[in-house]
Amino acid sequence: MTNDPSTRKTILNAAKEALVETGYSGLSTRGIAQRANVPLSQIHYHFGTKQALMLEVLEVENQRLLARQERLYESDMPLWKQWEQACDFLEDDMESGYVRVLQELTAAGWADPEIAAAVKEMLGKWFSLLAEVAREAVSRLGDLGPFTPEEVALLTGAPFLGVETMLLLGFGEAEMPARSALRKVGELIRALEDRR
Repeated sequence: MTNDPSTRKTILNAAKEALVETGYSGLSTRGIAQRANVPLSQIHYHFGTKQALMLEVLEVENQRLLARQERLYESDMPLWKQWEQACDFLEDDMESGYVRVLQELTAAGWADPEIAAAVKEMLGKWFSLLAEVAREAVSRLGDLGPFTPEEVALLTGAPFLGVETMLLLGFGEAEMPARSALRKVGELIRALEDRR
């Protein structure tokens, strides 16, 4: 067996493509191996199981995008501009397949406690980051009204998860104006910042 990092990366890329194309229930390690053009034994050598492979796919994607969000929130741009950028990132994440990966593994987690624990931990990192942003917002806005930073994190993060679900289900903007509604939250944030 070889421990070539490029083989591992090739398998991860093939697994992500397969998950986006067929969904978690339609995945097989054999199909992923064929897509990656590697022997099936390489998947078992590098990852062990389909479950472990898919959790690694989510972890790699999640780390990359969490770092992107951290850079955004460390910037000096106003909160409303950060919100607009987060809306732009949603479009990027739909296009890249990350949203599908996250939502597929969230659904798989309903029947698999190990997957549920991993997804919960990863989402927890996002909400912790948003709570930190909310704490920093106090210096810009004065206070958060009746809300704690953790509640603000929930109120800002959960709508994105809901919109992702709507988009993956195929709702168009005319049926469910999810994208425009998210963007208009940025207008509310701008109004709050302008008043301060």
